Amino acid sequence: MKILLKLKFDGSAYCGFQAQANGRAIQNILTDSFSRVLGFPCAVTGCSRTDSGVHAKAFCAALAPADIRVGDNWCPVPISKFHRVVNRFLPEDISVIGAAVVADDFHPRYNVISKEYEYRIYDTPARDPFLNGRAYHAVRRISADDEILMNEICSAFVGKHDFSGFMATGSKITDPVRTVFNASVRREPDDILVFRVEADGFLYNMVRIMTGTLLDVVYGSRSLGDVLTAIRTGDRTKAGFTAPSAGLYLSNVLYDREINWLAE
Repeated sequence: MKILLKLKFDGSAYCGFQAQANGRAIQNILTDSFSRVLGFPCAVTGCSRTDSGVHAKAFCAALAPADIRVGDNWCPVPISKFHRVVNRFLPEDISVIGAAVVADDFHPRYNVISKEYEYRIYDTPARDPFLNGRAYHAVRRISADDEILMNEICSAFVGKHDFSGFMATGSKITDPVRTVFNASVRREPDDILVFRVEADGFLYNMVRIMTGTLLDVVYGSRSLGDVLTAIRTGDRTKAGFTAPSAGLYLSNVLYDREINWLAE
């Protein structure tokens, strides 16, 4: 038995999800906390790595004993109450919001059909201290016509493409082909502009480069033709800047089976 957990976290204080030798990672915090709660060493496997400073609204991670000799009935906490118990042992910027029992062969990354990220932008003349670290401050107002242009670019992202032009330089990924299912920009009622993109997978810094590309086109330093060239040829110089991590959120994970999330 494994327990699949759904988490929210503010990534500002962390070097990302993946455990690292030098840096405070969310995986380390979860592993230490769950091991303390359950009384034996635990293993926590995430659905994705995240960059330093990236946030999550629905990150998924599988929890299991690190030693199979613990046995099948290793969790003394009712699954529907699991979040209530473990959240007392987690820092304020990490929260378990749901749990589900999954099979031993389930993998939180390899059983993923798609992931959705959102990038949040605010474009008021002055910076907002309450959005610091949680959204990108674009200093020039983005108009309704700009949003139409951004959505035209989003339409170009959709489909199966070689996204080498939207991957961080020096990345070791050997297969840069990804399928984008949906991409759009919409201004929310709170006046935040949100870029959402759903795909079967993402390259290193892909969403942040997509966001920078959208902004560069709006501000005139890139053209729609440049974006199409970047998609067609993989030329990184034709895509935009890499937007900061602070505005990026993992917002949804869709699996190849129904997950019976519980939280009472």
